Amino acid sequence: MSWFRGRSRRPSPPPPQWTSAPESSHTYGLLNEAPAEDCERAEKFCQVNTPETARLLPSSDIDRIATEKCAAWGLELLHTDDSYRETFKGEIHNQTKSRGTGVATKVVSYATCKDCCLFSNLPLMASLYYRPQDGGVYFELTIQEMQGIIAIGTTCRPYPHYRLPGWHRLSAALHLDDMCKFYENPDGGQDSGFCGGRSPGIGDTIGCGYEFTAGGTMFFTFNGERLVPDAFKGLYLRDGHDVYAAIGIDGENEFTVNFGGDFFMWQPANEWSWRLNRHVGQLSAPPAPIFEELPAYTLRPSQS
Repeated sequence: MSWFRGRSRRPSPPPPQWTSAPESSHTYGLLNEAPAEDCERAEKFCQVNTPETARLLPSSDIDRIATEKCAAWGLELLHTDDSYRETFKGEIHNQTKSRGTGVATKVVSYATCKDCCLFSNLPLMASLYYRPQDGGVYFELTIQEMQGIIAIGTTCRPYPHYRLPGWHRLSAALHLDDMCKFYENPDGGQDSGFCGGRSPGIGDTIGCGYEFTAGGTMFFTFNGERLVPDAFKGLYLRDGHDVYAAIGIDGENEFTVNFGGDFFMWQPANEWSWRLNRHVGQLSAPPAPIFEELPAYTLRPSQS
């Protein structure tokens, strides 16, 4: 994995009650390619740019969520430093046909792509909106090609776009090349214990979830099965920040990201209690569940 060990002082402390599994942090990642200047620049960026406070979404976004529901979510590249070199080399196609009956976001990155982070266009968790007492939020990534590095996780904005998620403040991620987990950790991460450390491959689906009822628990899934142990507990318990999906990329890759515009492999996420549009956009108690949004999971069309 691309890495560079940063200074031990972090720009902000972890959220209250944050805990991780007791694994020690690796000093080195799988690969050793990220330049020192990137890490130091990112630390300076986080010191100068405080996390954005929670905001109300524009009415156009609220209308889009009401119309398109979970299909309104997609990915975008945000250049957090206009003077910095271009990092993402590839294509982002939102609302493309997925392998089921719905839509997803398709990403292709070229071999010349350097460490970078793509963000969801809408927050997964918006602090000024309705916070359910059950369920959570969830999205999945399916690999078509992974010659480089892919990381899946979350972050608050702004986050340095030239760094992988999990390396800096208020960001957590699972890096799929070595299955190590990261939270505000610019070193080599921690062993996740997932899949015996085996990297996923073509056709595999990895999901990232955040459970409201478990004290802010982040977990991951693999081909429809929830992985144990849970990755982190007590994340994002601070008030005042919106949380976005974050996908890290380096090198040649191809994958789709499903925010709920298509069926999820992890079955519970197809229920109303895990729908993104249930939470974001509702300033008060949400309306009655709209069960007709997706057919029953058992009626899911077969996939090739």
